[in-house]
Amino acid sequence: MTDQEILTILHCMDARVKKMDRNAYIFRAGESTEHMGLVLSGSVLVIQEDLWGHRNILAKVLPGDFFGESYAATPGSVLNVSVVANEDAEILMLNVNHLLTTCKNACTHHNHLIRNLVSVLAGKVLQWDSKITHISKRSTREKILSYLSSESIRQGKLAFDIPYDRQQLADYLSVERSAMSAELSKLKKEGILDTQKNHFVLRGIPE
Repeated sequence: MTDQEILTILHCMDARVKKMDRNAYIFRAGESTEHMGLVLSGSVLVIQEDLWGHRNILAKVLPGDFFGESYAATPGSVLNVSVVANEDAEILMLNVNHLLTTCKNACTHHNHLIRNLVSVLAGKVLQWDSKITHISKRSTREKILSYLSSESIRQGKLAFDIPYDRQQLADYLSVERSAMSAELSKLKKEGILDTQKNHFVLRGIPE
C-alpha cells in the first residue's frame, strides 16, 4: 500500500497510538474488543493465566506484527487470552469494525487491507498448529527438540536465536523451568546442541 493509502486507512480505522509500560495489560481475558493492535516498538506476550497465576505463553508479538485481530473481527466475542507488554512498547490500536463495514469515503484500498488481514489470520493459524505440535509431545525433552527443530527449519540454519528467554520458553512449551533446564543440560552434554541464553546451535542427531 502507498503512504497515502496507509494514512487514509489509519484515519478510517480511528487509529490511536498507546504507550505501554512493561508488564502492563493491553487486553485482559474476559473483555471484549473492537480493536486489534499493531506493535510499533517493544514486544508483547499473548498469554493464558489461571486463578493461581500459572502462565501459558501462546505467542510473542514483535514490531510489525498484529494481535487481537480474530477477537476484534468477531463482534461480541470474549477474549480467553490476555495481552501484556513484555517491555515498554508502543502499540497502534485499529478499530476492525470500521474496516469490515462500508467505508463512507468508499476507499478502494479497503479490500487490499482485508486481503492482508486474512493473510495474517492464516499465518496465526499455522503458528497455533506448530505450538500444538510441540506441546502435544509426551516428554519435556521431546517438546524442546520439537520446538528447536521447527525453529531451525523455519530460519533455515542450525545456529539461531529464539524470541523467548528461559522462563518464557518454559511457559510456551508448558513445562517446568527446572525440568527444561535439566534437559537442556543433558542435551548439551550429549553433544546434540549448544546454547547461550536465547542462542542455540544444533549439532548432533538425538536418539
